[in-house]
Amino acid sequence: MRVAVAGCCHGELDKVYETLALAAQRGPGPADLLLCCGDFQAVRNEADLRCMAVPPKYRRMQAFHRYYSGEKKAPVLTIFIGGNHEASNHLQELPYGGWVAPNIYYLGLAGVVKYRGIRIGGISGIFKSHDYRKGHFEYPPYNSSTIRSIYHVRNIEVYKLKQLKQPMDIFLSHDWPRSIYHYGNKKQLLKTKSFFRQEVENNTLGSPAASELLEHLKPTYWFSAHLHVKFAALMQHQAKDKGEIAKATKFLALDKCLPHRDFLQILEIEHDPSAPDYLEYDIEWLTVLKATDDLINVTGRLWNMPENNGLHARWDFGATEGAMKEVLEKWDHDLRVPCNFSVTAACYDPSKPQTQMQLIHSISPQTTEFCAQLGITDINVRLQQSKEECHLCEDEEQDVVDSSDSGEDRSAYNTDTSALSSFNPDEILLEEGEEGDDEGSLVSAPSDVNTPSVEPSSDQASDFSASFSDVRILPGSMVVSSEDTLESPVAREGKPGETVELGDAENLTQGPSKRLSDEHEPEQRKKIKRRNQAIYAAVDDEEGEAA
Repeated sequence: MRVAVAGCCHGELDKVYETLALAAQRGPGPADLLLCCGDFQAVRNEADLRCMAVPPKYRRMQAFHRYYSGEKKAPVLTIFIGGNHEASNHLQELPYGGWVAPNIYYLGLAGVVKYRGIRIGGISGIFKSHDYRKGHFEYPPYNSSTIRSIYHVRNIEVYKLKQLKQPMDIFLSHDWPRSIYHYGNKKQLLKTKSFFRQEVENNTLGSPAASELLEHLKPTYWFSAHLHVKFAALMQHQAKDKGEIAKATKFLALDKCLPHRDFLQILEIEHDPSAPDYLEYDIEWLTVLKATDDLINVTGRLWNMPENNGLHARWDFGATEGAMKEVLEKWDHDLRVPCNFSVTAACYDPSKPQTQMQLIHSISPQTTEFCAQLGITDINVRLQQSKEECHLCEDEEQDVVDSSDSGEDRSAYNTDTSALSSFNPDEILLEEGEEGDDEGSLVSAPSDVNTPSVEPSSDQASDFSASFSDVRILPGSMVVSSEDTLESPVAREGKPGETVELGDAENLTQGPSKRLSDEHEPEQRKKIKRRNQAIYAAVDDEEGEAA
């Protein structure tokens, strides 16, 4: 099966699909599935635009509303996760996943589905330590704090994913798992993005929560975006028991959707030819969702997940055979995801701009139907009940001082590692009095992505050979030098100087890959002073969210 993977989409759906069409013309055929790694921007109207955490001058209506209205239809089944620049009010309607448009499926806050026998999981948002242990307390209209915290990963989603025991084929996250850079060509990464050096050296670049999931799930593939650079790595996991075959994960991060950038990758992935060619719910995931329903928290208070420490009556919420059978019966043994998309908000009409469109906290019919069938409660219903019980127009947490200076106990992770904290020339710097985090990704010069760029010469090519400019084909073999991975906190099997090679499916395009060399650190690094430094000192917490 041909699977296409996209990095940060930034609302450029037309360009992504056009590039896929170009790939089909130049390659062996069309893609069967498109996976998007966040910053999808499912913006339906002007109200949705106001819910994106970007400076107002960069809020632009892109192409999604045409797919939402039915004017256009996605030419390939598209599955995506949320990033840190989303129409958060729209995605909040679908906490357990659902269709945002015909043939375009959102995985939810966290989710697992199957397509043609391939198991696909994902987690939305980015990691921020000060919000990690909070509940999902945000709701529209958002204030200057909650418009950001709404997309921060919570421990409940990670906890639910860690209950899974069955093998995972593909996993998606927006930000990178922390430490993954130790398993790829670090030298080339720092040559391309030199401002990552401090975080890489301190091992604080990326999400520790995602790293925890990577170690637990051990998927065959892990795809990410967020940092706007293509980077491949191979992580060899250790076998826990004697006789167990050690698993390996192929990691690939992709760039943002701009011309001549590595934002799209096509892979050939083996699938079960007897499996149905429609999207299915995952029975183990459904069972975990039902088991953990009582753990859902809709307050801003910090809390910990149940663990085996003598304080909790239950800490294992894994799916048993009996529980999965019970859930399967609830679904009448038919796990097909229903094509029940419906329009729940007015669609953007350029002839009738609605700049003052009211923001409301909506309940999606899709979520209502899903929760009723599974026997769980919609998070949004709980939020509305909480508001009514308090007899307040806004929840108590909506008026809390910005969490960056709350002084509350941090999460189990002692550093905030959602992304880079160094100067990033890929960002747009904020100006005085401007609201929102700095973001340059949404501003791009008009271009024709159908026009292929000039092929790089051999000495300019990246580690992984390209079939053509905008769509990259992953080689059938990824060779990683163990010398470049010795600093990893996860021990590697093998002796120093050996290479670890993981063969892929036979029908993967073969291509050369370079052996990684040791790092040679410069004696002196140039210091760059940021423009508007006073602003960044005041909003230091938001710096990592700009990617």
